[in-house]
Amino acid sequence: MRPRRTARWLRVIDSFSNRSCDRLVFEKTWEVNVATGTIKKVVAERGFGFISASDAKEYFFHRNSLDSTLDFDRLVGGESVEFEIEESPKGPRASRVHAA
Repeated sequence: MRPRRTARWLRVIDSFSNRSCDRLVFEKTWEVNVATGTIKKVVAERGFGFISASDAKEYFFHRNSLDSTLDFDRLVGGESVEFEIEESPKGPRASRVHAA
């Protein structure tokens, strides 16, 4: 997830003087990329695996990025999952992985 700042103009009316003015208001919104896919490969002794996403890309995931709906030690491959895509120094990876 990465924050995105947006701004918009609001018309504010002062009830005492009955005058109006425009104010610029800044908002922070979060951009989240949610994807679906299946577990492709699990390297149990090293604690990571790969997800084959529906967009035909492959994403790395670590056992710590799994939600409580999935048990890393019981993954064999082929499980349907939903996950968020986040940037890492080595490229995009899956985070917040949970059962679909």
